[in-house]
Amino acid sequence: MKSTYWTEILDLDIDERIGLVEDVWDSVAAVPERVVLADWQRDELRQRLQQYHGDPSAGSPWDVVRHRITTSR
Repeated sequence: MKSTYWTEILDLDIDERIGLVEDVWDSVAAVPERVVLADWQRDELRQRLQQYHGDPSAGSPWDVVRHRITTSR
């Protein structure tokens, strides 16, 4: 990524760079079918989905997990 864009990116303030990263991530998330997974990643996702279907109440909602993560610092 060492291109002429790199200098321009580094000239952005932190909030602008974070916004850029979010925009790039959103563009990737918009086409999940184009994200290539390794076999072990696909297997892990299948296993986790089976566990969820086996006991949906065993997990925690994302907002609870996020709160736990962000307040444990």
